[in-house]
Amino acid sequence: MKTIIIGGVAGGASAAARLRRLDETAEIIVLERGEYVSFANCGLPYYIGGVITNQNNLTLQTPESFWARFHIDVRVNSEAVKINSETKTVTVQNLKSGESYEESYDNLILSPGAEPIKPNIAGIDNDFVFTLRNIPDTLKIKEYIKSAMPKTAVVVGGGYIGVEMAENLKEAGLEVSIIELADHLIAPLDFDMAADVHRYIKSKGINLYLNNGVKAINGHTVMLQNSEINADMVIMSVGVRPETTLAKECGINTNHRGSIIVDQNMRTNIPHIYAVGDAVEVQDFITKSPAFIPLAGPANKQGRIAADNIAGISSEYDSTQGSAVLKLFDMTVATTGINEKSAKVAGIDYDKTYIYSGSHASYYPGASNMSIKALWDKQTLKILGAQIVGYDGVDKRMDVLATAIRFGAKITDLAELELCYAPPFGSAKDPVNMLGFVAENVITEKVKQFFWDDVENLPRDGSVTLLDVRTATEVQRGKIDGFINIPLDSLREHISEIPKDKPVYVHCHSGLRSYIACRILSGNGYECFNFAGGWRIYESAINEKTVPEYICTECK
Repeated sequence: MKTIIIGGVAGGASAAARLRRLDETAEIIVLERGEYVSFANCGLPYYIGGVITNQNNLTLQTPESFWARFHIDVRVNSEAVKINSETKTVTVQNLKSGESYEESYDNLILSPGAEPIKPNIAGIDNDFVFTLRNIPDTLKIKEYIKSAMPKTAVVVGGGYIGVEMAENLKEAGLEVSIIELADHLIAPLDFDMAADVHRYIKSKGINLYLNNGVKAINGHTVMLQNSEINADMVIMSVGVRPETTLAKECGINTNHRGSIIVDQNMRTNIPHIYAVGDAVEVQDFITKSPAFIPLAGPANKQGRIAADNIAGISSEYDSTQGSAVLKLFDMTVATTGINEKSAKVAGIDYDKTYIYSGSHASYYPGASNMSIKALWDKQTLKILGAQIVGYDGVDKRMDVLATAIRFGAKITDLAELELCYAPPFGSAKDPVNMLGFVAENVITEKVKQFFWDDVENLPRDGSVTLLDVRTATEVQRGKIDGFINIPLDSLREHISEIPKDKPVYVHCHSGLRSYIACRILSGNGYECFNFAGGWRIYESAINEKTVPEYICTECK
């Protein structure tokens, strides 16, 4: 049996290695257009920033190492230019010699990946404008920084790669600006969670231009919709699209985005042709709708599944839930499942809550708080998605939540999880447990909630009572108009001052003390609403909402 794999990196390389482990006698050929067949794609920004210092560390496998360990014939600088499914042959062009030849196959796996989107704007082809997809792209950027010694850089696009590039260019000594068409960075986050990211990244001296887009690049001036920026170099990071021209030309079905349509066995509509990785359409784990979610983990799994089926082992790829984590200087941002925007588009009747919990026991040195948001289906109580912004311990909490979602857990199941505890690592009531406790209180109607974007519309005509239970010192640092202050520890003594015939809307810093206040009030016959997320979510979101762009004046 002979299998040709077009494209390496995550999906193709994984498929090749798995197929060899399953079939020692199979003939396996990997065709890779570039010079590198398997490299650490996600590590590229960190080589530019100097965190990874050795270029060789980016290369996971070479043609020689593939042959030595797996007896797989890897041909780099070899581009598949045509697939003839009737004759089961691939036309290959050697990009070094220019010569072409035909290679037959019994099975074919397509792993072409995705290519960076280059907007159709003037100046996009300037030699100081770059995209980042592979090692050659990385070396070009690294060499440009070394030779041209740029002082300013503009990153167009505030997704994961764009933010990582901004961090690493800043670490390389450049003044950096990010331009993002949406109102917040990192699309899987909701705005209220992204607000903390905005505040932090600005504190690191990076300029943000939100709700903005690039009209043209004129010389070294980046022309925006309502302003302009001078830039010695530009990184285009506005997203990627599946690279599937070859697949379309041979009659393989694709969707409106251009993604290859496959079944759960990773088979295309043409017999003996499979497709894996960023080029394929997947099913969203939560909404069950078609999706484009280019991530390395799913690509590796899909490569393995395609190899299984070629080897006669029935294996299926279920769906992708989009679990991802981002390092931003010392901050960690993580997401899994869907956000509010996606839930609304899918028509899901959902609820949500926030907590603000420490990474480990507060009495043990070094604890830092993390902001956690979770969504769940009101009908089934199944967890729909989660977002965490913080520092230490973010990744392990998100891994627990991602696992819970994959196994269909209800939000209330989180309260029952028995997680590892010792003061340096966590708390007896872990933040994940706390999410379950808080949600359970909401679901069982022990407390009613209101949110940061409800505050503006709360009546100030005396028909409701607006109550702030923070300390007087906290109130001096900032307050919400219309809220009277009665600190929590004085509430019982002053409860007679609060009218009993009006609903009471209570807030504190994070939502914990206001919950306790609500329980006190409810126990005394009041109707009470707790501000989920509290002052810290409100203050962060409102301030960021009113600042469409930010310039770091200290950087000038």
